[in-house]
Amino acid sequence: MPKKERTNAEPRSAVQRILAFNRGRDPERLALKYRAMQHDPFVFFRGTCHLFYEDLPRDRKLFRAPPLAWICGDLHFQNFGSYKGDNRLAYFDVNDFDEGCLAPVTWELARFLTSLHVGADTLKLKRRTSRSLCRCFLDAYAAALVDGKARWIERDIAIGMIRDLLEAVRSRSRRDLLEERTGMHKGRRRLRTDGDKAFPASKAERERISAFVRKFAATESDPDFFRVLDCARRIAGTGSLGIERYVILVAGKGSPDDNYLLDLKHQPGSAVAPRLQLQQPKWASEAQRAVAIQQRCQAIAPALLRALRLGKRSYTLRELMPSQDRLELESWNGDLARLECAVADMGRLIAWADLRSAARDGAATPDALIAFGRAARKWAPGVLDYAAEYAERVESDWSAFRAADAAVASALAGEDE
Repeated sequence: MPKKERTNAEPRSAVQRILAFNRGRDPERLALKYRAMQHDPFVFFRGTCHLFYEDLPRDRKLFRAPPLAWICGDLHFQNFGSYKGDNRLAYFDVNDFDEGCLAPVTWELARFLTSLHVGADTLKLKRRTSRSLCRCFLDAYAAALVDGKARWIERDIAIGMIRDLLEAVRSRSRRDLLEERTGMHKGRRRLRTDGDKAFPASKAERERISAFVRKFAATESDPDFFRVLDCARRIAGTGSLGIERYVILVAGKGSPDDNYLLDLKHQPGSAVAPRLQLQQPKWASEAQRAVAIQQRCQAIAPALLRALRLGKRSYTLRELMPSQDRLELESWNGDLARLECAVADMGRLIAWADLRSAARDGAATPDALIAFGRAARKWAPGVLDYAAEYAERVESDWSAFRAADAAVASALAGEDE
């Protein structure tokens, strides 16, 4: 008897969708991703951005009628952090635009609020407190829209956890990062490849990346700055683990203590895109999409941010920043006012990004966003309710993923062949 073919009436399970989405990734780093996703529902949520958008109901007015904005696409409370801008000053903002696109603003808001519910255990919050934080975020977001001016958070005016983080960035030197990520061998720096932050790259990979960077460097004012000293496969993030990504040690301003670390990351496309029925700009590449949206939304772009192409693939290049520069909301230390302040600032940052990128390539005008902020009482309850509902589905999908050890192991074995 022939096998019965799957029909459109037989939806794939969350586990099947996860395995299909990640097919073709580097198996060594993909194994790390799957292991991390089993840890708790919040890490699972971070690693399955595509599920969130695949599951968005098309029939809810909530997700069809709102203004359009340039969204980061993978908004959750751990995708905010500090970085040094191209003016070498420290900023705090959304720091991940790999999934960026033009979409209804409520898509972004609902994803962030879901992260607060799913991450309640991570943050050691009671459920009613996470609901209160969701309202705090939306109130701050709406008020910042009504204000109508795109601002940013500076160290001198920051308070609470964000101020603490920016002060730490100010005192942290690039040499500290070099000492953490590299070691000395015969008087020269070499990247650490112990499976913590990086895996070794093959000889062919190192040669290919070195040639790639040399070609790029030839277009820069100081080509020798980008002279490659070492290269490794980078381990970072959750959702992107397994995507082609490298940490590159370059000469910078001089060896051994003025070397720089760069992050080179393949951009396969936004996970939001399959759900979109909106015309997007005709970007030169997926990397150009991610870089352009980041530059539109942030007050100041990170240092050395570039969109590059190698063959048929496109990559983002930027200066590598320390992972500890991400804001850890877990450090609220039982002080609810401290946590509320940080979440409210996150709401303001999203509103400022929407205003800053308004009226660009189909995005809503500032006036439309201001009107949306004033109408928050009409749309906010629906976003709050959906986030709470979807958080329950995330926890159910996480339980199913944890129970699917055999399917996950089989998929990883297939990737390794």
